[in-house]
Amino acid sequence: MPMAAHDIEAAIVAALPGALVEITDLVGDGDHYAAKVTAAQFSGIPRVRQHQLVYNALGGRMGGVLHALQLTTIPA
Repeated sequence: MPMAAHDIEAAIVAALPGALVEITDLVGDGDHYAAKVTAAQFSGIPRVRQHQLVYNALGGRMGGVLHALQLTTIPA
């Protein structure tokens, strides 16, 4: 079963309190999403580390219940 957009958002906000998360279902199948995450926790760290923080927030669901996530991170 695919992961719902609100579950993705909740997981990210739980790991990155105060983050602003915008989720877009890219093809309407509930399996391919884009996420724009703005968080103070991203300030001063490389983009690769920013993305790692988001993927860690998803707790290993990438490649399983969450097939694809196009990610944009922005320091707040």
